[in-house]
Amino acid sequence: MKTIAIAGTFDTKGTEYAYVKSLVEELGLQTFTIHTGVFEPVFTPDVSNEEVAAAAGYDINQIVERKDRALATEALSKGMETLVPKLYEEGKFDGILSFGGSGGTSMVTPAMRALPIGVPKVMVSTMASGNVEQYVGTSDIVMMPSIVDVAGLNKISKTIFKNAVMAIAGMVSMKDQFKPETEEAKPLVAATMFGVTTPCVDKAKSYLEECGYEVLVFHATGTGGKTMESLIRAGFFKGVLDITTTEWCDEVAGGVLAAGPNRCGAAIENQIPQVVSVGALDMVNFGPIDTVPEKYAHRNLYKHNPTVTLMRTTVEENIEIANRLSEKWNQAKSKMALMLPLKGVSMIDGEGQPFNGPEEDQALFDTLKTNLTNENVEIVERDMNINDPEFALEAAKRLVELMEGK
Repeated sequence: MKTIAIAGTFDTKGTEYAYVKSLVEELGLQTFTIHTGVFEPVFTPDVSNEEVAAAAGYDINQIVERKDRALATEALSKGMETLVPKLYEEGKFDGILSFGGSGGTSMVTPAMRALPIGVPKVMVSTMASGNVEQYVGTSDIVMMPSIVDVAGLNKISKTIFKNAVMAIAGMVSMKDQFKPETEEAKPLVAATMFGVTTPCVDKAKSYLEECGYEVLVFHATGTGGKTMESLIRAGFFKGVLDITTTEWCDEVAGGVLAAGPNRCGAAIENQIPQVVSVGALDMVNFGPIDTVPEKYAHRNLYKHNPTVTLMRTTVEENIEIANRLSEKWNQAKSKMALMLPLKGVSMIDGEGQPFNGPEEDQALFDTLKTNLTNENVEIVERDMNINDPEFALEAAKRLVELMEGK
């Protein structure tokens, strides 16, 4: 019999959670309850708040005495993040379900993020209709809007609770209905792509697949880069084809698709074979053209579509981007290759194209060649555009050689 973990504040929302618990059991599933509230619960949980707090090194009684909501949230959140993955490994549950406002959501989602990809995770939240990046991160949490506040049982809340229970019940119960995979698992390769580097990555992907690899392509939109880095650290990949490092443009110039300062670090840290390039380092991303910051109004702007405006990077920005990348790649402890396409870093960076920028590109290339002093980084210059088939094939072949130790 499958088991659903139900985690939440069984003190302030005990009635609601008791109702959800009854719904799960009505479907013939077992429940495993975890109390994340500060005070006495309405019903006896399988895991007490004392155990949750202790997992993070806190005493729940001292937290109660302090009457500090921020401290309580921090302690119980950290405790959940530590304890829940261990409980899952012990086979205590098959999926996890929670409900809450901003506080309840922030207490349970760190624990959900710490669970492996594929473990069913459903969070019903008042925060689900907005930006949920801080809660979901790079995980596969399913966020469901609560519509009304998670406070009381009424016609709407009961409907939402039932839908959430049916959703996670289906996830944990139906997975065994699929036929077992018969294909032999292929080694995984991560690749980064943008619309303007698609021909390159598609060509390289085809070659890698012919060589027996399975290629997972990540769209370099900030979240894509973060997700890839997370999965590299988790040990999913045998190799990385980081063709499209454009997220650094947004990190440096304040665009909307930055992946943060840790981008390009995971493969280095885990010594994963990689071939990298400078794909789409000619552009910073913004939303509709009227959302571009006023200080950039005079810049070379390109309306990619009604919701995306691209801004050509300058010489100064390319130098700074190259400095950041060099700092990352100079830490390589194993062999890697950097491929430089001297005739353009994207589909729209070439002769006659809107972002044609020989001076800007040269600043990028020169800075990289000057700064990269690590002998583990081979710099390969080719008189091609990044999307030329020959460039893509060489990148893929070099990655295969690195992965196979040739």
